[in-house]
Amino acid sequence: MSMPEAGDRAPDVELPDETGTVHRLAQQRGTWTILYFYPKDDTPGCTVEACEFRDANDTIREHGAEVWGVSPQAGASKRAFREKFGLPFTLLADVEHKAAEAYGSWVEKQNYGKTYWGTARTTFLVDPDGKVARVWPKVKPEGHAAEVLKALDEARSVRSG
Repeated sequence: MSMPEAGDRAPDVELPDETGTVHRLAQQRGTWTILYFYPKDDTPGCTVEACEFRDANDTIREHGAEVWGVSPQAGASKRAFREKFGLPFTLLADVEHKAAEAYGSWVEKQNYGKTYWGTARTTFLVDPDGKVARVWPKVKPEGHAAEVLKALDEARSVRSG
């Protein structure tokens, strides 16, 4: 599946969090949503990214947005990751990688000479109407939350202007 671009309708996401509660992107209408895909709970790069979103979460929420992190590990892994790092935002289990596929984030990877499929580190800013406002196709964890917050502010000012 190809990656949605700015202006496209955001594919719906319907995934459980660590408690089994199902979250649907379609129910986020009226709210900005930062949907970020990451490879694996509690690994170095993913932890940096999650902790930066944690540290920016109050400001992100003040600016009218919610953060949803998505990876292929199940609920127990999400719970442990959340508790270990005090993550205040929603973490979703995409065990069958359907959401990652819908967002073009399920990709072939290579590591140490092995080829396999996994989640690419990508982020989508979804506007209150359910459209993709901004895409980050190849995320570097360091500084990413600040970059997303800046883009959120820019997108909000364009909408209200």
